[in-house]
Amino acid sequence: MAILPILEIPDPLLREISQPVDGIDDALKTLIADMFETMYDAPGIGLAAIQIGVPKRLMVIDLQEEEDADGKPVRNPRVFINPVLTEPSDACSSYNEGCLSIPEYYAEVVRPASVRAQWMDEKGVSHDMRIDGMLATCVQHEMDHLEGVLFTDHLSKLKRDMAIKKVAKVQRLRR
Repeated sequence: MAILPILEIPDPLLREISQPVDGIDDALKTLIADMFETMYDAPGIGLAAIQIGVPKRLMVIDLQEEEDADGKPVRNPRVFINPVLTEPSDACSSYNEGCLSIPEYYAEVVRPASVRAQWMDEKGVSHDMRIDGMLATCVQHEMDHLEGVLFTDHLSKLKRDMAIKKVAKVQRLRR
């Protein structure tokens, strides 16, 4: 497994629409393992393949909502291959979202509270279920990446401009 560099705005690849995964092979399984390693190291709760420069319809998520007896997050890794989201609820929820490709910037984003999700996992098993809560928010956020959309696109122009300035400052300070 390897920790891979995460693309950050304004990298134009983040605006590319990802292509379907053709099949599950050893290379894809290695990519999935690398994506989890990268996401956990960042640290984050979701990562789309395009964020590491691979324009494939693949995302990994681990909300790490539970803790063990020592207070450490319990891992619950989920793989979404060629996900499709339909039937967004009329009800909405608002979360203070962040993104590994937009470091150190967070903003309230309103999204449907639930969606129907269809996808295949790393074993080739198909899933079709209604999801809600934080998982629904995270799946929609990562799905946006597969469509070349960033969470800041859901914000006002003023807030988008603030995000770009803040990220530019963070990037300058890292140099």
